[in-house]
Amino acid sequence: MGRSEDFQPIARRDLLGLLGLTGAAAWLPAGQAYAQARGATLVIGIDISDTITLDPVKQAQYTPPITLAATYDALMTLAPGDYIEPKPALATAWRRTPDGKGWRFTLREGVKFASGATMTAEDVQFSFQRLLAMKEQTQQYLKAVDRCEIVDAKTIDLVMNAPAAPLLNILCAPSFGILEKKVVEAQGGSMADDAKEKDKATDWLNQNSAGTGPYRLVRWERNQQIQLARNPHHWRGAPAFERVVIRHFSDSAAQLLAVRRGDIQAAFNLIPEQIATLRDDPAVRAERLPSLDFVYMALTQNPEFNRALAQKPCRQAIGHAIDYDGITTNMLGGAALRPAHFLPIGVNGSTEEIAREIGFRQDLEKAKRLLQEGGFADGFEFEIAYGNAAVAGVSYQLLAQKIQADLTRVGIRVRLNPMDQVNLRTAYTTGRTQGGVLTFWNPPAVENELWAAAVVERVARRVHWPVPPEMTALVKRAAEEPDVAQAATLWVEWQRAMVDQANHFILFQPIYQIAVRNTVKRFPLTAAGWQLEIGQTTPA
Repeated sequence: MGRSEDFQPIARRDLLGLLGLTGAAAWLPAGQAYAQARGATLVIGIDISDTITLDPVKQAQYTPPITLAATYDALMTLAPGDYIEPKPALATAWRRTPDGKGWRFTLREGVKFASGATMTAEDVQFSFQRLLAMKEQTQQYLKAVDRCEIVDAKTIDLVMNAPAAPLLNILCAPSFGILEKKVVEAQGGSMADDAKEKDKATDWLNQNSAGTGPYRLVRWERNQQIQLARNPHHWRGAPAFERVVIRHFSDSAAQLLAVRRGDIQAAFNLIPEQIATLRDDPAVRAERLPSLDFVYMALTQNPEFNRALAQKPCRQAIGHAIDYDGITTNMLGGAALRPAHFLPIGVNGSTEEIAREIGFRQDLEKAKRLLQEGGFADGFEFEIAYGNAAVAGVSYQLLAQKIQADLTRVGIRVRLNPMDQVNLRTAYTTGRTQGGVLTFWNPPAVENELWAAAVVERVARRVHWPVPPEMTALVKRAAEEPDVAQAATLWVEWQRAMVDQANHFILFQPIYQIAVRNTVKRFPLTAAGWQLEIGQTTPA
């Protein structure tokens, strides 16, 4: 694993000692446990069990973007609270190419990578061409882009095969951060057509970063910690903290204890009851922000896996048997919304009113009628798989148990199958899950087309749904419709059809509730897909 000369990664034992979690130090008063690092190190507690790579091109999980957004800059970004108008980052301006078939970007001058080298148009071209050639999931988000061409030393073009397709908001995501070509190539990186087979840079990028971001990656230990060091060359100016440590906590009670004692400065996975206990703590506050994430259950319709789930009425019965209000009210303390389908509330065509009109709601009698219509009047049995992790302060285990209890009321029997996060993702993405899957979606970028296209192009294959051509065409029409109101009408039509298809049930869209110690002054949460602007976080 890579090490730099000016920053020595903290060994796990030393880190635990620094944070007051070994031996007698574990019982130090709050705040004293990390006295050596006070004012210099930001320590975040969060479940990062789903982090399986930190190569931007290969990222497709929930928590890695928080790290990638701190270590890489994209051409543009989205400011917290404004998810419509992109803001300049590594590009200072953009416009259509003269032929109207792409976008032209003017690059910011004088930007340096964490290595100290100056960013060039060649670095930008390499980053996009590598991403396109690797053909990972991130490439699907840019499927309308054919190639990146250099116009001159400070200008690049993204040439598109579908000029009307949405692009700008997509480019704000950390997955499209710019990498230093020379460094990545030295580690086996490639932008050649055969990069998917030949590129060898991922192992190095899992332990080092090659970006222009406010921090740089210096160590990652899976299910333990991620360590970042300040990038003194950052074009916005050096960030406030010298170091950032992202510590893995699978247990929310441990996070609560750690933030109370001052062993960490922010806790991301507290349940509502735990947040409530902090109201009278003068040292800790709760930061809240509606997210654009959601947690959902996917159901296969492969008859070889489950004959009942192959019947749409039986899947619809499941949709009407779930107590959604009980999940949002009792399990999440009301800190959640619930969209109708794969468009979170807050984007064009998705509102709470629309969700109430066309989304599933609990109706046990209707569920029983649908079971009879599907040929399983006495119910049936199926499996729900889920990861050994928590999301929005709720463990997938508790969520699965709640659904299990709800479905029992209409005669549907559920077997629970907890799995390691990596194994779960592999089984789900390759279409091998035998019944239901509990998982999440967070925006790779704030763009309706990405949510909807994911359903009809990738998620449909995972649940063995042969998508009718008219559904794919509807997504394309809605995404390319320039009139906002007409686009909203098309997106509502798409959601209505997806609810009827009944392969995916949105369980909740969380409102972030993060416990933050008052030793941190600015803690800018974002719903753009990376949760927190680490580079803009400041101490009190």
